Amino acid sequence: MEKYQYEKKPRVLCLHGHATSANILKKELELGWPQYLLDKLDLVFLDAPFLLQDKVDVHDIFYPPYYEWFQSTEDFKEIYNFEECIQYVEANMEKYGPFDGVLGFSQGAVIAASMPGMQRDRVALTKVPKIKFVMLIAGGKFGGIELGCPKLASNAFAYPIECPSLHFIGEKDPHLLNEEELAGCFVNPVVIHYPEGHKVPNLDAERTEIVIEFINKVKKIKMPLQGNSRL
Repeated sequence: MEKYQYEKKPRVLCLHGHATSANILKKELELGWPQYLLDKLDLVFLDAPFLLQDKVDVHDIFYPPYYEWFQSTEDFKEIYNFEECIQYVEANMEKYGPFDGVLGFSQGAVIAASMPGMQRDRVALTKVPKIKFVMLIAGGKFGGIELGCPKLASNAFAYPIECPSLHFIGEKDPHLLNEEELAGCFVNPVVIHYPEGHKVPNLDAERTEIVIEFINKVKKIKMPLQGNSRL
C-alpha cells in the first residue's frame, strides 16, 4: 500500500524572473517574506537553462550571471525555445523531486502558470507527479493580452485550471491587466494585491497570513513521501 505524508513541508520548485537567477530569487524572497513563512516551505531554486548574453544593468544589488527561461521577439508575440525549457524543467523535477508545487516570479511565473494545463493534457511533464499547487508572482498567460503562445502550451489555458493557485499582483505593475487575466484562468484563485510594482512583494502580517492559510490548505492534499535530494 502506498504511504502518504500530510505534515511534511510542501516541496516547491522556484523559478526566477527574466535576467535574474536562482540565487537572486532566493535573496528577494528572504528580503521580502518573513523567515517564519519561508520556513513553512521546502524551497528549491533552479537557474533557467539559457545564459543571458545581452547586457543587463537593471540590478543595483545583484550580480551576474543572469539567465532566461525562453526567448521572444521584442513584442513578445513569438516565443522561442519553450519546449527545450520545459524539458529542462522536467528533467530537474525528476532529479531533485518529487515536488508538490511550483513558485514563479515574472517569466518564471509564466512558465509555472502553464505547467498544470500542459500536465493535465499530457503534452508535457508526464514523467513527474501531478503539480498540487502554484504560487505566481507578477505572472502572465501565454496567448493572453501581452504574450504569444508556444505550440506546446497552445491548450494550457483552453479551459479553467483546477489547480490551487496563489497570485501576487502589484498595484503599480505595468503588467497588471495581464496578471489579473491569468488569475481568471484558475478555478477559485487566491489573489493578494500589494502596493508595489513588478517585484517580489514585501509581505506584511495580513498578507503573510493569507499565504500561510493557502499553505495549510494545500498541505491537506495527499502527498507521496518525499526524498531528501537537494540542488
